[in-house]
Amino acid sequence: MYYGCYKDFGSDPPAWIPDLESAKITNVGKLLERHGTKFLGSVYKDPISSFSDFQKFSVSDAGDYWKLVLDEMNVAFSVPPPCILYEHTSEEGQTSYPGGQWLPGALLNSAENCLSVNSKRSLGDVVVKWRDEGDDEVPVKNMTLKELREEVWLVAYALQTLGLNKGASIAIDMPMNVTAVIIYLAIVLAGYVVVSIADSFAPREISMRLRISNAKAIFTQDYILRGKKRLSLYSRVIDADSPLAIVVPTGSSSISTKLRDCDISWPTFLERVKNCKGDCFSAVVQPVDEFTNILFSSGTTGEPKAIPWTHATPLKAAADAWCHMDVRKGDVVAWPTNLGWMMGPWLVYASLLNGASMALYNGSPLDSGFAKFVQDAQVTMLGVVPSIVRAWKSTNSTFGYNWSAIRCFGSTGEASNVDEYLWLMARAHYKPVIEYCGGTEIGGGFVSGSFLQAQSLSAFSTPAMGCTLFILGTDGNPLPQNTSGIGELALDPLMFGASNTLLNANHFNVYFKGMPTWKGKVLRRHGDEFERTSGGYYRAHGRADDTMNLGGIKVSSIEIERVCNGVDDTILETAAIGVPPLGGGPEQLFIVVVFKHLNSETKLDTLKASFNSMLQKKLNPLFKVSYVVPVSSLPRTASNKVMRRVLRQQLAEFNQ
Repeated sequence: MYYGCYKDFGSDPPAWIPDLESAKITNVGKLLERHGTKFLGSVYKDPISSFSDFQKFSVSDAGDYWKLVLDEMNVAFSVPPPCILYEHTSEEGQTSYPGGQWLPGALLNSAENCLSVNSKRSLGDVVVKWRDEGDDEVPVKNMTLKELREEVWLVAYALQTLGLNKGASIAIDMPMNVTAVIIYLAIVLAGYVVVSIADSFAPREISMRLRISNAKAIFTQDYILRGKKRLSLYSRVIDADSPLAIVVPTGSSSISTKLRDCDISWPTFLERVKNCKGDCFSAVVQPVDEFTNILFSSGTTGEPKAIPWTHATPLKAAADAWCHMDVRKGDVVAWPTNLGWMMGPWLVYASLLNGASMALYNGSPLDSGFAKFVQDAQVTMLGVVPSIVRAWKSTNSTFGYNWSAIRCFGSTGEASNVDEYLWLMARAHYKPVIEYCGGTEIGGGFVSGSFLQAQSLSAFSTPAMGCTLFILGTDGNPLPQNTSGIGELALDPLMFGASNTLLNANHFNVYFKGMPTWKGKVLRRHGDEFERTSGGYYRAHGRADDTMNLGGIKVSSIEIERVCNGVDDTILETAAIGVPPLGGGPEQLFIVVVFKHLNSETKLDTLKASFNSMLQKKLNPLFKVSYVVPVSSLPRTASNKVMRRVLRQQLAEFNQ
């Protein structure tokens, strides 16, 4: 029916169209109905007609826009900033704060804001809903704001017994369950810095992140329970030669394995401060630029970039949810993820700072148990990555469950597929999918969808609020604004909450060096290839550099090639290439192989199995090689660099 209706439509056929009455009761709609004429003057008509003008206002009058949104979210400062944005005029200031310095002089604690009582919530409001895998017939568990505060306070007191200096880094390597969220908030509340490590990482990857962040302690679990499988986690942390570990038992009050002499069980850790239970913990108030979280994003050097989040970054994450996903009081937000990836902390802040509840399922999101949890928790905003949707569709695991409470889906992490997302919309009576693309270094999105615009599948309808997008032409300079075209994406440096430092690389060199200028400002590098369509929508076409996206996880070609080169003695060299399939969808991993001898008799199927085994053991168990392609040699530049872009073009033709 969809394809029949839009047979002659042209580009960007809408799968969902807003109606004015519904638009007026969204967060942005209510704001525009109150203040639209004040901000936009006589141009303002209604929330739908004037949304694009409001987005431009969020850039041109950034100070006014962000003051408005922070007030809407009831963000409280211990010391308010004298201004929202200070634009440096000196060369040194422009290098340290490209685009400007946000909230200069402000003092706050972002975790404290998550736990405060305000006009959006009271102590009795439910703020976390969760269920463990296998407990499908047990009622969803709830935690009120009062209960969450007391749990976080107790852990914050216990953290002080470790004797760490304020600002010390403390890692979390756990599934994203309610205990992990409590620990996360407590670390930030007490003035320490969270180091985010995904629970799927091998010891080598854990060790690298602990070293880069200089972590002084780590919270982990004894094992992860997935169905009937017990996947050891604490042993991986030990193999990573971690510092002091606080080990949370899985499913019981006792640890199932022997601990190192230096480590502490979770019950023993809390026992130290049992007399503090219920006592209010005074948040450690910090300057807005102090670090709260260190996350990691793969670059093209093989070592992940260590990206610090400050106290401003959570505000960006929450503001995106407030505007683009319309998250508000009474909503229940679920997004299967992990604190090791940016969407984990994003979920914490997007829900709590907007007066909503977060919904956490401690188990696999691919099975029917998760689908039932979405029903039982009355989830209103469900976040996905396309590979999860593909699994649901192929197994029909959502069949029979009522998802009618959902107001919208959010999608991020990788390119989506039109047919699969039509199927997804139908699970909730054709509610919209809000596509959302950004980066760890941005703390949220730079391009998104909106409840106030028609949504076209696998496309973005608007730059994120406060962001301006540029598509670079073949000459390396921006194409004229609002014209269609395709090329590498660049960003206006004026972005609230975006990073301005890296722990293990020169931030200016990574994101700004060699970039073109626009109106006197150096544009910010992103690296994705984007298209602006004739209808004004945006479409992502994967990485423009040598970093690929596998199942929502960014990884450099070099990391994969380093593993593959050592798999078999017959291999001379390899090139790892991510190629999207015909018709769209997540990138597939091709390994291009040059053998030492042209007449090598190595079987490609056997080699493919060996590649998968080693990649899943050494990098990530979610990585999968789709094809092994033998070639006589790799294309190279005059300086001997592998031209992966040439290979990508050739393999794209192969993939058709």
